[in-house]
Amino acid sequence: MGAAYFYHLTHSPLDVALPMLLEKAIGAGWRVAVRGTDAARLDMLDQKLWLGREESFLPHAIAGGPHDAMQPILLTTESSAPNDASCLMSVDGAEISAEEIQAMDRVCILFDGLDDEAVSHARRQWKALTDAGCAAQYWSEESGQWEKKAEKSVA
Repeated sequence: MGAAYFYHLTHSPLDVALPMLLEKAIGAGWRVAVRGTDAARLDMLDQKLWLGREESFLPHAIAGGPHDAMQPILLTTESSAPNDASCLMSVDGAEISAEEIQAMDRVCILFDGLDDEAVSHARRQWKALTDAGCAAQYWSEESGQWEKKAEKSVA
């Protein structure tokens, strides 16, 4: 049974925080689906990932290609991930269900802490998911370093 990890981005933009989390997920041996709400935004993230540091190359693709099932990291706007992901990362308010959290090793919800609507949406997600019995952790970089600020365990 997995857990939802909420990442409140205040110092690092998404295109900086996401590669860091992807490196950790790949290092844990997980396949990852990055779920977004806007194809153009995923295209931008795709370009940023290709331009990342050479020593930390993150093999990835945008969903819709002939080799989706083989991708360690798949960027998608769809709710399904053909790469058999065990880690799901939600960006830009993409919806996550309690069932997905239960089925994954880890679910990461990244949200822009400088966007009031994104913060409100993340709060609603936290409440809905924890009320549904999902374990969750809330991480903030407000101090300049990542710190766990809250945790809800499964009873």
